[in-house]
Amino acid sequence: MGRYDLALIGFGGVNRALAELISQRGDRLADELGFALRVVAITDLRAGSLVDTDGIDLAPLLAAEPGELAFAGLPGGSADPRNEWVIREVPADVVVEATFTNPEDGEPALSHMRWALAAGKHVCTTNKGPVALACRELKQVAERHGVSFEFEGSVLSGTPILRTAERMFGGLEITGVQGIMNGTSNYILGRLEEGVELPEAIAQAQELGYAEADPTADIEGHDVQLKVMILANEVLGADLRREDVVCEGISKITPDYAQDAVSKGLRWKLVGSATRRADGTVDARVAPVALPGHHPLAGISGPVNAVAFHTDLLGTVTVSGPGAGRIETAYALLSDVIAIHQRHHAHDDTAPARRVLQETSRG
Repeated sequence: MGRYDLALIGFGGVNRALAELISQRGDRLADELGFALRVVAITDLRAGSLVDTDGIDLAPLLAAEPGELAFAGLPGGSADPRNEWVIREVPADVVVEATFTNPEDGEPALSHMRWALAAGKHVCTTNKGPVALACRELKQVAERHGVSFEFEGSVLSGTPILRTAERMFGGLEITGVQGIMNGTSNYILGRLEEGVELPEAIAQAQELGYAEADPTADIEGHDVQLKVMILANEVLGADLRREDVVCEGISKITPDYAQDAVSKGLRWKLVGSATRRADGTVDARVAPVALPGHHPLAGISGPVNAVAFHTDLLGTVTVSGPGAGRIETAYALLSDVIAIHQRHHAHDDTAPARRVLQETSRG
């Protein structure tokens, strides 16, 4: 059985959740997937760095409270994150980048990804910044070095929106996409419909863990703006920059507006959209829209996300699912590793595949 050694860059909620999956379900995953996962390096801005090329014992790390974790006193540990050294020099098959999103220039995550790909290591990430700003470049670097760059979790967390478009819509022409791509703003709009004022709705979202301490990116639409860029570039073949995507948030929507819309059979939603024009260019924007009840996105409530694909042969196809959550986003990273395995080592899996086919035929 093969194995992938992982270097986790950032050990916040998402990579910590991935470590939990590996620690708690490692044997089961290996049996199901036909390969094992082992963490050989972890870096974190606060905790430092930890390296063990024979495999890190994850259980004691996961038992510690996140804010209390420190690698300096452990064998192979250091108070310094040493991101560049870990990424370039520590022998790992996959670098899992899950640091904070910087919408301005994608750093430091963008450099992390460049270092890893140039070192001949696969990269998977949930970080929207580098994917939105430099995906084409990163794909080119990956291709030159014979590795993969995967980023399924950058749009709808664990809901496989990008691979659905790539693998399931063969033969279709996708003419546009519309989506509710931010669970925080969607939850808050629902509270406004119930008469809750915006500051209180934001506080409630923060208490539930939907909103960050600084909710600006969610409320003003900047988070969705990056996701629209990714979808437009990947699904419609565009090459958009941030300034190409008109962006308006929900801060001007009041409870009165929201309740008046409901009385008319409408619901305010923060919609990200990208549409191919007749001349081949793409119009992309983020804005609150009062959707009629029959619209496929009108019934999406709470922190759930959804994307409607407009196609030539099937009409509108809508995919919905969780758009946030530690475990859900960690699953996206796991799905990226699976995609890497299928792309580069599918020929090694004839025995597991044959076993599945035999079990299916017997069933």
